[in-house]
Amino acid sequence: MGRYGGSLAKIRTDDLAAIPLQALMERNTQLDKAAIDEVVLGCANQAGEDNRNVARMAALLSGMPPSVPGVTVNRLCASGLEAVGYGARAILAEQAHVIIVGGVEGMSRAPYVLGKSEVAFSRGLKFEDTTMGWRFVNPRMQQEYGAASMPETAENVARDCGISRTDQDAFSYRSQKRAAAAQARDFFAAEIVSVRVIDGKDVRTVARDEHLRPETTLEGLAKLTPIVREDGTVTAGNSSGINDGAAALLLASDEGIRRYALNPRARIIGCATVGVPPRIMGIGPIPATKKLLHDRNLSMRDFECIEVNEAFAAQCLAVTRAFDLEDDDHRVNPNGGAIALGHPLGASGARLTLTAIHMLEESRSARALITLCVGVGQGMAMAVERV
Repeated sequence: MGRYGGSLAKIRTDDLAAIPLQALMERNTQLDKAAIDEVVLGCANQAGEDNRNVARMAALLSGMPPSVPGVTVNRLCASGLEAVGYGARAILAEQAHVIIVGGVEGMSRAPYVLGKSEVAFSRGLKFEDTTMGWRFVNPRMQQEYGAASMPETAENVARDCGISRTDQDAFSYRSQKRAAAAQARDFFAAEIVSVRVIDGKDVRTVARDEHLRPETTLEGLAKLTPIVREDGTVTAGNSSGINDGAAALLLASDEGIRRYALNPRARIIGCATVGVPPRIMGIGPIPATKKLLHDRNLSMRDFECIEVNEAFAAQCLAVTRAFDLEDDDHRVNPNGGAIALGHPLGASGARLTLTAIHMLEESRSARALITLCVGVGQGMAMAVERV
């Protein structure tokens, strides 16, 4: 994952999406490319180089034969996890045996868009930045639900749930320190594909997530100015980044595993999605997780690893406290989260799934929970177990 305007900003979004697809095929040479039933990628923007079904473009750019179809799904911040769920459901329905799932977001390259005039000879032009958040808001939506920006929704959650600036900054500090420690011991190395970046005559290889700020201190976080209102608590330091990144995983049925001699790492045991009021979208993982636990007869005690996407520290704390977890619970984002590592919207859900599986293997644990809040008021949760 790259910083906004960082190393990966030089790469087209469709090319970026193709990189992990290529890597999966190189790591599974026994798998005939033509045997892949579908490529499913999450993407939240789709207004620039990720338009016209980026999953299909990436599949072709990665060297897969034209016979392999591709579909792009959009559940905003949970798009990558939605892609994983889509693939799992297709396999459970016996409509596929081998599917590549994942996600991509090139937020540095998100374009400005120009709306068409609604009247003849109009001299008024409306530009919208597609990097994130609302654009071309429906007046009815504005009137009935509001159109709060993502930081505004975090402020709403912080106020409604009584989450202080001090606690948000402490959570963010832990995220930075845990991520830095994980990177220092090469925890992420096995799940990262190095990227060759050409910038004019300069050619370099990027092999580490670059959004981390290991020099972060609590004192430094406390000095940052709130970004919503003067008396607010949400700052750039306790929020996720604007990032570029891509991720992909290989899903297979039992028959697909046998036929192509694949080595399974984990099994998807459940997935749930819910809707919540858009103004407090950050609480989405709470009812999504409750639904998942109920449907699968599980409890939070059944999970040794809990990956809560760190859109904002405020909403993460709202989620963990709803389940009576300590703010510094060692199971929650043990290797840091999006505040430190970054949040390339369409890719994050797939990346969290991969990181959770990696953590289960390293710790020889059984189950992991992955959750994300979603803009416009949704939540998603998935449970996986090591095999």
